Amino acid sequence: MRFVHSADWQIDMKAAHVGEVGSALREERFEAARRVVKAADDFGADFILLAGDTFEDNGVDRLNVQRVADILASFAGAVYLIPGNHDPLVPGSVWEHPAWSSHSNLHVLTEPAPVEIEGGFLYPCPVFGKHSGKDPTSWIDAGGARGIKIGIAHGTVEGVDPDDRYYPIPLDAPARSGLDYLALGHWHSCTIFETGGAARMAYPGTHETTSFGERDSGHVLLVEIAGPGENPEVSREKTGSLDWLLLKEQVRENGDIARLREKIEAIGDPEKTLINLSVSGIIHMDEAPELPRLQEIVEARFFYGRIDSLELHPLPGDAELVESFPPGIMREAARRILELSDPSYAGGRPEGATPEVASMAILELYAIAMEVGR
Repeated sequence: MRFVHSADWQIDMKAAHVGEVGSALREERFEAARRVVKAADDFGADFILLAGDTFEDNGVDRLNVQRVADILASFAGAVYLIPGNHDPLVPGSVWEHPAWSSHSNLHVLTEPAPVEIEGGFLYPCPVFGKHSGKDPTSWIDAGGARGIKIGIAHGTVEGVDPDDRYYPIPLDAPARSGLDYLALGHWHSCTIFETGGAARMAYPGTHETTSFGERDSGHVLLVEIAGPGENPEVSREKTGSLDWLLLKEQVRENGDIARLREKIEAIGDPEKTLINLSVSGIIHMDEAPELPRLQEIVEARFFYGRIDSLELHPLPGDAELVESFPPGIMREAARRILELSDPSYAGGRPEGATPEVASMAILELYAIAMEVGR
């Protein structure tokens, strides 16, 4: 038995964290869905499993439900889906759309009951609400069934995330339930659980990365099981096309900002890269003009780019810095702001004039002074 295991497509996700490129990011998820189908075709899969959260919620655009159904229907074999906690089986859900019944190879599994397939059985655990403290796999007892036994569930395996206690799934669920493999959804990073040298339970992760910091997302799992009781052979196949780079850089020496700019400029395939860059440390003021240039590159060149320099501070109390400003009101403003940028300053502070805010202000004032002086 060969199949592709995927989950957590989050179609129509809001993507507010990437601002104006949210619509382009949503479109990439459809392209990744097509790559899932291609991976299944190339693998010679008997079927595809989607273990929940195919959609961001039940309020998604119904045209996009049709698009997903049409993409999945292009697969040569069967496709089995369960509702997840983002798209639970409730009145008015996406699973009532006529697209699912218009394609003979698409099967939305809406009951916790065994489903016979060629070579064995599926044990689906559809989700009926956003939250639950109940183990969704507790009903499965596949010990006496013939053939290969595959469970499909959506929830949190114990120990994966102590803050997420919804739909808890014990680590021994496959052995307890008599399953050869338990296909999971809910966790966006690819995680394969091995017991006694056998990979009998896994999260594939989302098919296209959804946010910065996800580990090993953008994959599907290719699963092959030779027969009942045999150890599954599980491998990853990349389906995501976007790279999400979360970079934290500290600068101290004169020239560090320029070197950081060169490093960012050297990143390959920027049109497929999202970058969130945090810069902290001490900036030498003769390098201040490099900062807006760095910001231009980050925001203009990449699929999405953001730079956070709130923790970047000028050298506090630098008399030469103050003297570099034109005499008059600008120099006096620079002297006062530079005082406020020093965390050890004990004088009165205007409301909101934290050292971080003052540090940004002095850098911006310096950039303006340099621009005016050109």
